Amino acid sequence: MVEQELKKALGKNIKFFRFRSQFSQADLAEKASISITFLSNIERGNNFPQAGTLCNLARALGVQVWELFKGEGTSEEANALIDRISEDFAAHVNLAMETVRRQYKGLREGADKQLF
Repeated sequence: MVEQELKKALGKNIKFFRFRSQFSQADLAEKASISITFLSNIERGNNFPQAGTLCNLARALGVQVWELFKGEGTSEEANALIDRISEDFAAHVNLAMETVRRQYKGLREGADKQLF
């Protein structure tokens, strides 16, 4: 089952990145604003965090969210799904950033006109 593979890969990768960062579970749990018990369950592949928690964990570990899912033990199907999701996510983020940039530029131009 792909979902269970992803849970196991997520847990294994979080633990790997946590060790690499020399964080205890308490350190990472605090940085990600979750309980140690919840982090432990994630690392064992028992729980799957919500998107906000995934972002907090990735930020605390200094990695991209999609890096938390990839792994040697993950099937080709799961890795292909992760690649597709990360590409879609990157495209949406880039589109959002461009939209914000254009809106900001428009606001700046409007403010400049009002000053003169």
